[in-house]
Amino acid sequence: MKAPTMKIFVLFEGFRESFDVTLDKSVMALKEMIKDRFPVRRCSDKQTRQYQMSFAGATIQDSWALGDIGVTAGSVIHCLLKSDQQPVLYVFNGVAGETLSIAGTETLLQTSVANLKNIVSDMSGLPISTFMLSRPSGVILYDCNLLQDYHLTVGSTVCLNTWDGWGPFLQGCLWGHRLTVQSHLSEEIQVKRFQLQVALYIAARSGHMDLACYLLEKGVRADKPVGVHPYRQWCRQTDHQNTGKCPIHAAAERNQLLILKLFINKNLLSLGCRDHSGRDPLRIAVQHGHRECVRYLADKLCSVVSLVNTLMSVRIYLQVKRWVKLGKGKAAHSQRCYTSTAFKAKLGTTLLIDGFNHTQMSSELRREEKELKTRVAGEALKIITPINEILSISNPPYETSTSVLARRHGVKSEERRQRPFGRRRDDGVMEKERVSQCRDRFILPLIYTVKVPRQTLVGPSSGTLNIMKSSLDSSHQCNQTSRSKAVYFFTLASTFTKKPWMKQLKIAQTLLRRHNCLCHSQNSD
Repeated sequence: MKAPTMKIFVLFEGFRESFDVTLDKSVMALKEMIKDRFPVRRCSDKQTRQYQMSFAGATIQDSWALGDIGVTAGSVIHCLLKSDQQPVLYVFNGVAGETLSIAGTETLLQTSVANLKNIVSDMSGLPISTFMLSRPSGVILYDCNLLQDYHLTVGSTVCLNTWDGWGPFLQGCLWGHRLTVQSHLSEEIQVKRFQLQVALYIAARSGHMDLACYLLEKGVRADKPVGVHPYRQWCRQTDHQNTGKCPIHAAAERNQLLILKLFINKNLLSLGCRDHSGRDPLRIAVQHGHRECVRYLADKLCSVVSLVNTLMSVRIYLQVKRWVKLGKGKAAHSQRCYTSTAFKAKLGTTLLIDGFNHTQMSSELRREEKELKTRVAGEALKIITPINEILSISNPPYETSTSVLARRHGVKSEERRQRPFGRRRDDGVMEKERVSQCRDRFILPLIYTVKVPRQTLVGPSSGTLNIMKSSLDSSHQCNQTSRSKAVYFFTLASTFTKKPWMKQLKIAQTLLRRHNCLCHSQNSD
């Protein structure tokens, strides 16, 4: 039976044309239809990749069918020309496990490593003082050198490494998980303070209100620079200039209005906080074009502060506070020149000097965490009982769990008398006995699996499966887990920002069902 046709509209550079299509027609077939209507030349494969079609605010792929993404009669699809530019460098982010593509020209390779770290920090969301860049061979890229000094060419890959054991902590900061951040704080006081400042910076940049409120309650200040790791306090002369950025500067750059309100209500003096270039949050918001943040910050600066016997504008009040701070700093500096040492390091503390001692930034877990994971995995394997032993339980049906427990406790007491005094049992054995007691006390019911047929939007057609075969074979393998497939297709469907959430969910289900049908047909062949 032939599929019914419907009329849709395509917009391209001010032109609008109508087309009669079917639900099973692919996006690539629609591009073939419009090449005769619009003044577009498609002579080679390289030019074909430059064409991009979007629907409901999301970019649609060539292998998708129009019915799968929710295209109905009267829908409007936008067609654009997109230049296909090869990235200059690739940066493998060891924290998030993803590869960042840095676009640009070959002149980027003539810049310094410090400029590259600025780009990577803006793309990854991590402060500059929390990571370093290196070649895959292990050669560290220092900020003062140029990229061409390390023989980097177009298409080269650079690795992003963080401090050992900091991977789960930074992931919790990027996701806004407060409990994860709490569980991975260091036991050293100086390192813990630095971690809290890093967490507030990432929370301000990403807009995590819960994490930001928790850190402010812990006493972390939004107008304090992130700085560098305490192990690098003898290398302050070569620090990157962006280590002086504060969390409130990150919030102003990323247009996080709620975070700005939270910081300013907590401390009004954060309005006058300046970065390494002398910019306050208002100037940063103006340069990035964030109107709402500019309006709020300007209103705050024009407000009035009530003092003891006078009224003063916030701008003048911040200027007076800045003068007082500069005076205190000069007085403390002059006193420190005669009464204190040049560094704050104490005997026994760890110091890291670039190029002399072994680096501690390899994105590896701490040794204690490795040993803990290995020990927990070993105990879990000991606790798990094979299925044949569970099925061959020889207890009589009339024997109750109370009698079983009494008999087991009796055996334990006899074994305890035979053991020498003062010897303690292993934790793994105690856990195994406790699990076995719980198995005898509770009887799990049988599990029946009932297959319920799912509702389908559009029935799969052979033509659509053949069209999707080339794209799915290259990008997703059929041996992936169901969870990874669901996450991937729901991520694709979530790009349709103009569609409701339920429509996005149906699109993801349809794409996943087509993918499963294709994998099943390949396995049967």
